[in-house]
Amino acid sequence: MKSTGIVRRVDELGRVVLPVELRRTLHITNKDSVEIYVDEEKIVLRKYEPACIFCGNVEDVEQYRGKNICQECLKDLGSTAV
Repeated sequence: MKSTGIVRRVDELGRVVLPVELRRTLHITNKDSVEIYVDEEKIVLRKYEPACIFCGNVEDVEQYRGKNICQECLKDLGSTAV
């Protein structure tokens, strides 16, 4: 993990501001969703990208009946239909 040297305080409501430089670098814009993970004693933030529920692919993902499915898995489902 690479240190940025940036330190931010948590405000009274538990919020932390992500510096604009980091948001630009990671292509995080207003209203984007961010996933929060805990790794032992670390808090990890990652830009949320919907992934296929079957293979985990994040490219060409569509919603099908409320689930994220990539085009490749959607084709496979269509070819196995009876």
